[in-house]
Amino acid sequence: MDILQRFVTQDALTGLPGYVIAAAVGVLGAIIGSFLNVVIHRVPREESIAFPASHCPECDTAIRPYDNIPVVSWAVLRGRCRACRAPISARYPAVELLTGVLFALTYLLHSGLTLSLPFDLAFVAAVVALVFIDAEHMILPNVITYPGAGLALAARVLVPNLYGVASLGGGHAPAWLLSLGGAVLGALAGGGFLWLVGWLWERARGVEAMGLGDVKMMFMVGAFLGWPLTMLTIFVGVLTGSIAGVAAMARRGERDMQMLLPFGIFLGLGSLVSLLFGTRLIDWYVGKF
Repeated sequence: MDILQRFVTQDALTGLPGYVIAAAVGVLGAIIGSFLNVVIHRVPREESIAFPASHCPECDTAIRPYDNIPVVSWAVLRGRCRACRAPISARYPAVELLTGVLFALTYLLHSGLTLSLPFDLAFVAAVVALVFIDAEHMILPNVITYPGAGLALAARVLVPNLYGVASLGGGHAPAWLLSLGGAVLGALAGGGFLWLVGWLWERARGVEAMGLGDVKMMFMVGAFLGWPLTMLTIFVGVLTGSIAGVAAMARRGERDMQMLLPFGIFLGLGSLVSLLFGTRLIDWYVGKF
């Protein structure tokens, strides 16, 4: 459905205009983004995400509820702790705002108010957390990718995705089984492809091309999106990563082919593009031939 049409049309289930639901989903995303900030900060440090409660990392003062309103509190406090006036990274409101926007777009562009929406939002949240953790620490934690892959397989059983596998099974296999088979194929296509490329590069050049974290992330992405959108994810990731690498080398004024970039950022970008626009892009491209 066209985004503008869904934005102004009343939802059949709730009777509310699309923009009201989109706004509500966006607010939910900002709240989830606040929790993702905790995940992004604590998981790489192997700290509990539940205890202690949110506090200033400089003075350990507990953050009061009215100072923990997504985006708004950071702006009101002008990016500083109320107690010690230590600066609060702009990453916090950025994650909250980005997650809110992505949640709203997921509702408008991809899911609508359907059973698939909670799973799609969970996938978006996992990708956002992985992108920001990789950007800061150059790791993609197993505590996110492993449960993410499990959730992806469960989602494909409960909410079948037959894109790219609808013709398999001769029309006799149940939809959930075809969907699960497509999820496994997608996981192997995503994770397996990256592992193979990394192995070949290491054999040819004697250096590690990418970490296993990228491979595990693509197992998760592939299981959720299926193989066609996974291939698009890798294409977008490689394209944007190459552009970023060239730009970084130009900025440094040197050609360093061994320069390390957190590839998870670009794989995350590719997976979000694929989730929101992938089927339209692939169908458009195939239609040209």
